Amino acid sequence: MNYLSTRGDSTPRGFSDILLEGLAPDGGLYLPERYPRVDAATLARWRGLSYADLAFEILSLYITDIPADDLRTLIRKTYTREVFGTTEITPLKPLEPGVALQALSNGPTLAFKDMAMQLLGQLFEYELARRGETLNILGATSGDTGSAAEYAMRGKQGVRVFMLSPHGRMSPFQQAQMFSLPDANIHNLAVEGVFDDCQDIVKAVSNDLEFKRRWRIGTVNSINWARLLAQVVYYFAGYFQATKSNDERVSFSVPSGNFGNVCAGHVARMMGLPIEQLVVATNENDVLDEFFRTGSYRVRGAADTHETSSPSMDISKASNFERFVFDLLGRDAARTRQLFGDDIARHGGFTLTPAEFARVREFGFVSGKSTHADRVATIRDTQQRFGVTIDPHTADGLKVGRAYVKPGTPLLVLETALPIKFAATILEALGHEPPRPAGLEGLEQLPRRFKVMPASSATVQAYIVENCST
Repeated sequence: MNYLSTRGDSTPRGFSDILLEGLAPDGGLYLPERYPRVDAATLARWRGLSYADLAFEILSLYITDIPADDLRTLIRKTYTREVFGTTEITPLKPLEPGVALQALSNGPTLAFKDMAMQLLGQLFEYELARRGETLNILGATSGDTGSAAEYAMRGKQGVRVFMLSPHGRMSPFQQAQMFSLPDANIHNLAVEGVFDDCQDIVKAVSNDLEFKRRWRIGTVNSINWARLLAQVVYYFAGYFQATKSNDERVSFSVPSGNFGNVCAGHVARMMGLPIEQLVVATNENDVLDEFFRTGSYRVRGAADTHETSSPSMDISKASNFERFVFDLLGRDAARTRQLFGDDIARHGGFTLTPAEFARVREFGFVSGKSTHADRVATIRDTQQRFGVTIDPHTADGLKVGRAYVKPGTPLLVLETALPIKFAATILEALGHEPPRPAGLEGLEQLPRRFKVMPASSATVQAYIVENCST
């Protein structure tokens, strides 16, 4: 299986190459040259597999340059009860008839990002050892990616992590998770700006090809195909838990900011998983909802990016969105390059033609927006009716998803994080803070290591050079 860029670079690259590279040299995102299709017989064979064995079956279709036995070993080391707390790994939590949560937040950092990041840590260490190389990972986080990446990479041989986060905009728990890590290979950079500024810096550094190659820069954000690929697995796992036969269909409601999580659902659907609808649930930063309603994608600056009570979705520039649009346009790289290159640079966004926009529904996408009042009410209602406490992002997914429930088609709401990560909003909704998992007492009181810096790619590059030269 080879990979190509959404912007036209078709130089043959295998999985292991793009694992370490991140963005393509032309600024595009990598996708497989084709999506492997799975038929009813394959789905029947996969039904009943353990999560790890299901992950191997799916990932081995895309990862053809790592020996199968090695890949199976890496996956089985990742998806264990010891790491994720249950044998099912992503169990369902039924709510009202036809609606269930899919639990994705039982990993080390209590967020769905662990589902992919734990595997990414194994893959990075394996591939770097195989090549005898080192890698400097540059990432951006609005809250959960950073801690998931750092916990997955801490102590890994041959890897340094430089993680950018918007200064003062994460929850206290999220900040404490990241900034309290003492590992020498972990560097936290608090950028004076919003998440989109952090993401822009990562892309700017990645597009400086000389710097990227000299200092061996890689990424763990969902612009890295390997991370998105690992997320495809839990769509299949959720489907098998929610259905009894492969004649049934399922919808997923996905809290969405950067479009990586729901893009994995798009890939699963392209592979042949019987998905009825993919519900894109945004918060007040509704650039994606606006697109799926109107066909216009309008990037917003820092001044127009709202600070909300579901902060991991405070994003107005969805970096993974380009992958879906590339598929929507029939993989027309020139048109994709025009939209995400020239049109965004000149006009701050783009509008699809009516014919292009008409194809959106063919891909099963619908959308909606949730507000602070919505998420507080949903958290309170879910606790009162079902005895289940959910975090604010999951509340966004549940609120928006309910509008699209169809009789006979289960709706799975993808859980984003455990509620302890957003205690202030839970306190507002329920009158008390959520329970704290064992072992995390006093986390916010631990010493912290981080450096505040301006939203400047040159400053970040200088910091990387300084800390890679010593």
